Amino acid sequence: MKRVVALLLIIGLPASAQTLQQDCRGPGSIGTAVMSADGTITLNFTGPIMHGVLAYRRDNPQYARILSHIGGIQPGQKKPVPPWC
Repeated sequence: MKRVVALLLIIGLPASAQTLQQDCRGPGSIGTAVMSADGTITLNFTGPIMHGVLAYRRDNPQYARILSHIGGIQPGQKKPVPPWC
């Protein structure tokens, strides 16, 4: 199997929308989420097929969805990221 390494910084529009949980959560974890002091959520993916990092700033349109998917997070906190179904 090939390992894919991805580093993406996603920048978008203000995410003042309500938090929505539209996707289901699978069992286990596909990596970790960390929130920085400015509220940026960084997802660090680890696995046999893919390794990667995605960063979501508060102004990203997907921010509320990511925040909801990981079940909330506070600055300085580190949490597991459940897989998407």
